[in-house]
Amino acid sequence: IRFALLLSALVSSGSAFTPTGSSSAPSTQRSGATRLNMAADEVKVGDTLPSVVLQEGQPDYGAPKAVDLAELIKGKKVAIFAVPGAFTPGCSKSHLPSFIDAQDELKEKGVEMTICIATNDAFVMEAWGRSSGGSDAGIVFLSDPTAELSEKLGLVMDGFMKRTKRFSLIAEDGVVTHYFSSAEQSSDTWAPAVLSKL
Repeated sequence: IRFALLLSALVSSGSAFTPTGSSSAPSTQRSGATRLNMAADEVKVGDTLPSVVLQEGQPDYGAPKAVDLAELIKGKKVAIFAVPGAFTPGCSKSHLPSFIDAQDELKEKGVEMTICIATNDAFVMEAWGRSSGGSDAGIVFLSDPTAELSEKLGLVMDGFMKRTKRFSLIAEDGVVTHYFSSAEQSSDTWAPAVLSKL
């Protein structure tokens, strides 16, 4: 009997610290809905690329240069491809080389500039572009250090660090005309797949 009374008292006292009413549940739901609504939708054909300041590494460890993406591509037909990480196997062996090899063909299709983006810092991106031959081929390597661009495009991979999902796109005067996702397979974003649609 004493144990039953003690148990009853504990349950009663515990309820005093439990929020009453339904106010707490709707609050959590509202918060969750806000987070979902704040997540950007994945970029698609017809979208205008956002004005985001990226970083371009300079030779000899010079201070990175701030580059507004919208200003850089204004009035141009450009190819933009992003990789999860500089110097990583798939990006270094397949994705980047495909665009290095395709520079002449892309130019024949009217592409005036090719841009490679990753969330690695500007120094790493400069080193990758230089050592891979990508910079010599004319590809512009830009760092999205805070993943701001990746987030606005709805293409962030969360993990130990924010990385950009693999993708490629063609934009004319800042408007996306072709978009290539890696959702099914990585090769869908490589240069041959891009060229086949131009």
